[in-house]
Amino acid sequence: MVQWNSEQYLRFKDERTQPSRDLAAQLPPDDGSVLRVLDIGCGPGNSTAVLRERYPHAQIIGVDNSRDMIAAARKAHPDIEFILCDVSDAHQLAKLPKDFDVVFSNACIQWVPDHPKLIPALLARLKKGGTLAVQTPMNYDEPIHRIIASVVHGPRFGAILPQQREFYNMEPDEYWELLHKRTSGFRMWMTTYLHTLPSHEAIMEWYRGTGLRPYLQALDDRDARSEFEAEIFARVRVAYPMQSDGSVIFPFPRFFFIAVK
Repeated sequence: MVQWNSEQYLRFKDERTQPSRDLAAQLPPDDGSVLRVLDIGCGPGNSTAVLRERYPHAQIIGVDNSRDMIAAARKAHPDIEFILCDVSDAHQLAKLPKDFDVVFSNACIQWVPDHPKLIPALLARLKKGGTLAVQTPMNYDEPIHRIIASVVHGPRFGAILPQQREFYNMEPDEYWELLHKRTSGFRMWMTTYLHTLPSHEAIMEWYRGTGLRPYLQALDDRDARSEFEAEIFARVRVAYPMQSDGSVIFPFPRFFFIAVK
């Protein structure tokens, strides 16, 4: 299991939180009632805090499979309930209540296998008429992912790094079929965020908190980790041109959907 680090993740808090703000803006408006809201893969609580802003009177629960993330979330947001729960475990997910008005997930499900089972299981946590809101990165055609895949599968590291699939997203048309069969209505959209990062090293810092983490964790030898990162960094510098002030435009496509049970 990937060991997450809340401090590393939050080094780009504004950029990581903006998609959750954009997704929350599409949720039903606050009517003053006490809604029940579930945040799946809450991380350090930045997305859960967005939900608190959207629904000030709601009963909100955030769940995550990382003890570090849950501890950080509880410390930052003591007014919100946070629970350790691995939603990739069907039994743990099934133990969550089934009466939520909103189930929300920002940048989590890409780490969870078997979406044909996961999405119905998330819908099952909703009361009838409730809303499922999901955002997941779909940036696998971007240079950073092609670079990482090339190095991971290359001759130097192919034999010592895990080769299993790390990300489990389906194609948009497959989500369409899942939602079409199981909801009373849904919308899907894509947004590409053009983040301005201060340097190429900032791209590496971003991915040390997410996409590089499983591989860095698997490399026990410090020299091997340094060599692995150096090879990726060299290619990143070529793939992402610098702007006139030395900054770098970092495109990041994300996929969203809102569905009503």
